[in-house]
Amino acid sequence: MSLTLIPRLIATEIGATPAQVTSAVELLDGGATVPFIARYRKEVTGGLDDTQLRKLEERLGYLRELEARRGAIVASITEQGKMTEALAKAIAGAGTKAELEDIYLPYKPKRRTKAMIAREAGLQGLYDAIVADRSADPLALAGGFLSEGFPDAKAALEGARDILAEGLSEDAALLGRLRDHMRKVGKLSAKVVAGKEAAGAKFSDYFAHSEEFSRVPSHRALAMFRGRNEEVLVLDLEIDAEAPRGESPAERACGAAVGAGGNGPGDKWLREAAAWAWRVKLKTSLTLDLMAELREAAEAEAIRVFARNLKDLLLAAPAGGKATMGLDPGIRTGVKVAVVDATGKLVATDTVYPFQPRMDLKGAQVAIARLIGQHGVKLIAIGNGTASRETEKLVADLLALLPSGAEKPVKVVVSEAGASVYSASELAAREFPELDVSLRGAVSIARRLQDPLAELVKIEPKAIGVGQYQHDVDQHRLAKSLDAVVEDAVNGVGVDLNTASAPLLARVSGVGPGLAEAIVAHRDQNGPFAARKDLLKVARLGPKAFEQAAGFLRITGGKEPLDASSVHPEAYDVARKIVAACGRDIRSLMGDGAALKKLNPAAFVEERFGLPTVMDILAELEKPGRDPRPSFKTATFTDGVEEITDLRPGMVLEGTVTNVAAFGAFVDIGVHQDGLVHVSQLSDTFVKDPHAVVKAGDVVKVRVVEVDVNRKRIGLTMKSDGGASARDQAKERGGAPAKPVRGPMQSGPQGGGNAFADALKGKFGR
Repeated sequence: MSLTLIPRLIATEIGATPAQVTSAVELLDGGATVPFIARYRKEVTGGLDDTQLRKLEERLGYLRELEARRGAIVASITEQGKMTEALAKAIAGAGTKAELEDIYLPYKPKRRTKAMIAREAGLQGLYDAIVADRSADPLALAGGFLSEGFPDAKAALEGARDILAEGLSEDAALLGRLRDHMRKVGKLSAKVVAGKEAAGAKFSDYFAHSEEFSRVPSHRALAMFRGRNEEVLVLDLEIDAEAPRGESPAERACGAAVGAGGNGPGDKWLREAAAWAWRVKLKTSLTLDLMAELREAAEAEAIRVFARNLKDLLLAAPAGGKATMGLDPGIRTGVKVAVVDATGKLVATDTVYPFQPRMDLKGAQVAIARLIGQHGVKLIAIGNGTASRETEKLVADLLALLPSGAEKPVKVVVSEAGASVYSASELAAREFPELDVSLRGAVSIARRLQDPLAELVKIEPKAIGVGQYQHDVDQHRLAKSLDAVVEDAVNGVGVDLNTASAPLLARVSGVGPGLAEAIVAHRDQNGPFAARKDLLKVARLGPKAFEQAAGFLRITGGKEPLDASSVHPEAYDVARKIVAACGRDIRSLMGDGAALKKLNPAAFVEERFGLPTVMDILAELEKPGRDPRPSFKTATFTDGVEEITDLRPGMVLEGTVTNVAAFGAFVDIGVHQDGLVHVSQLSDTFVKDPHAVVKAGDVVKVRVVEVDVNRKRIGLTMKSDGGASARDQAKERGGAPAKPVRGPMQSGPQGGGNAFADALKGKFGR
């Protein structure tokens, strides 16, 4: 494959034309980001979306690496003087790195092998003699090839066998056929290591497990690989287990490769030697290859699922700019309290001790009530870790003390995944240098309720906790994928230039950490930005960065109304022509869908800005600054159901989807352990992809099917008839972590209010 063929190949894979791919590649090579290309270069790419562009970017990197490796291999073989027309053709036709390496294997410099030693002793001649005269007895022939290293006929034949085995192991065509055969008929087996039954109980589903290799889903593969890594399981790939020795398809294929089709003594020796080569060498090496292939595919799927869940979480509904109290629950160390105003600015902190050993319940409620009243708290965010339900009950009891009709804050249980990572980070230390680490966590909990996206970008994506096996997969690939998700989410929503933190700005197209810090420093020194074009006054922010970033940055209340929209400054003239055509002031026109729908979009098409851009401008003028995220919605946990031991089959509960995997969805029902709705239990109809039914952050009604307290597993159903037994789900769940994987947010009763402290004075006498 040549570099010129890459666009054609990628085009087929992403459902585009080679011309579209070529245009996108040119933009990417020129430094443009995927969000910028997807949003502002639709005319150039023919409307490729961010999903297509991400896949294009990934495949482009792989295929360029493939071509670089192909060139290196051609140079190596040519330098050896072994290049032939047929070999060059085979190298050019290899479509994967694996195929390429198979072809290169015979020519690859290698350490001294048994076959090399045998050849040095002249045993290539013995092997050639056996092949040449199949009627001759190989044992008799071997007598003429004895040497110091091979003193008898048996040793000489073993040396010849090593030569044969090496030849088979370097036969690219044979290896390809054997791999295909192994993929089709192989069975992946798992067995427990003797004596590890108790220590590896979480892998008990795989203590005596076997399934078709081609059908192993990613979650089961990763569970078994984890069991092997923890030395609990032994894995193997069983091939043609029922076939008689020497008669399996793989052994026959190896025999055919050396031409052992006759009935002479030489043919018999060749078949036996080929069968030995398969059992001892080829099967082992190919099994390792296929296990690596399975792991790579499983990791890719796990990363894809993680990325999808992360996107759902980042784009979860924001509660909005309201004064919010964050509570980070704790028992002995107390409940950490932080209050932030509507902009997320920290205004108050405290630590209360309602639980053992102090048991100062009344004092805790008074302190919380006072802060609510002083700061007009509208939202109470409660972390979902240890003592979350106890803290939630404390707040619920406090709210119940208010007179009927009094305004009450909304209490919401929020995922605290990653809060501890943020609180101990360098960023948190710079943001709150004087604040105790534990209190920083409470601030994070409060802010992520106000705006999940703005707060979660401060945390390493894999620490947010919406994936499985994140520590088992390739960390570089995982980080790259998750970073792309964060970038797309941030730019899809847009960022307020005058309020955004440096971590949030760093995720904007074309900005990055260095420019983000420079933007914040300029803002701190010179005050809020009055217009987008003022960005060009920021140190080191040049025209290219401005082009990439400007459309995703918003300025509300500025002198240029379009600065509050997603219309790119380069297209302002087009927007003004649209406004002029309506004969209206731009501020009065923005939001008037009826007037805008009367226009003919084609009338505003220019050489540089085609119909896609015009349509985007009209849509933005109709709904300026629209947020693609859903409206804020919460779930209510059932009173009295606080621990896994409180659950009973048949209970109907409300919860929030925290994680969606290939085998189902995990739901937080308020018992410190997520339950699993198996894919077969998600709907009354067949479900192929759980994500088509639910996503992270969805509020759902579930029924408890089965509870396994010892293994901390909860089987749930969303089927109208109550579903089937969760025992059938156990194998699908496999080695899923017992630790709950938390998602966005859950809540209790609704309300909000300023008159809080006054209303409670009579209750507490303070």
